[in-house]
Amino acid sequence: MTQLLEGIILKCVGGFYYVEAADSVYECRARGIFRKSGITPVAGDIARITVLPDGSGWLEEIGERRNVLVRPPVANLDILAVVASITEPEPNTLIMDKMIAIAEKNNIEPIIVITKSDLRDPSRLEEIYKKSGFEVFAVSNISGQGLEPLRKRLNGKLSAFSGNSGVGKSSLLNSLDPSRELETGEISKKLGRGRHTTRTAEIFRLGSGGFIVDTPGFSSIDMERAQRIYKHELASYFREFARYSENCRFTGCSHTKESGCAVINAVQNGDIMPERYESYNIIYNEIKDLKAWK
Repeated sequence: MTQLLEGIILKCVGGFYYVEAADSVYECRARGIFRKSGITPVAGDIARITVLPDGSGWLEEIGERRNVLVRPPVANLDILAVVASITEPEPNTLIMDKMIAIAEKNNIEPIIVITKSDLRDPSRLEEIYKKSGFEVFAVSNISGQGLEPLRKRLNGKLSAFSGNSGVGKSSLLNSLDPSRELETGEISKKLGRGRHTTRTAEIFRLGSGGFIVDTPGFSSIDMERAQRIYKHELASYFREFARYSENCRFTGCSHTKESGCAVINAVQNGDIMPERYESYNIIYNEIKDLKAWK
């Protein structure tokens, strides 16, 4: 006897989709309709499946998405936890700010998680993002510092951990939910970054409630491939610019070089963090030639 069930896709591997529904996980293949329509199911999708008597299943359709990311490939996120280590590897604010911009574009709430805070004082990195309007959690997997407030913040949400290779995302997941023993990798001393121990986006249920997506690590983000953002919209994804950009003297101000720009004045006055503004300029120059019709 077949069953029709609805659940959440936990993982997509080699043409198989692992769907949690009715307190079980079913290995499903997708109907040809997905291929014909050009839709690729991803982790986080709400899926309707047919379960066969042998326990295998077919993915019939996916529900309407609230949002979807290309990298990491995941849908319907509530929170994007941008994870950075305070050392080994050193924090890369440009990668962090690109991920934040992608989250803002998709109406996903970004939060900042600073790992390895037992190894170095994280206060400057905390200051950059707290002053820019973000929740910041400085944590240590060794001492347990900061884990409980983070666990409470993630409760009841579908969240993704995303960040540079080697920042300790899988170790952090292990600390938040010790019942999960994810493979962790050693830092490559030669490269100063981690091995890519997570090979596909995979959702885990937290014992305290909610779901978390562990994602492959990466050392750079191509804004054109990961999420196309155009120069005229970029400033709206830097939330701390909002109160100043409205007072710019120029309509369509790029906030990069214009005399009298309120955003530039705010940077010079210390009201906008210089690290964030530097990221804005780098990203702006990367995307300034992208055309909407390409």
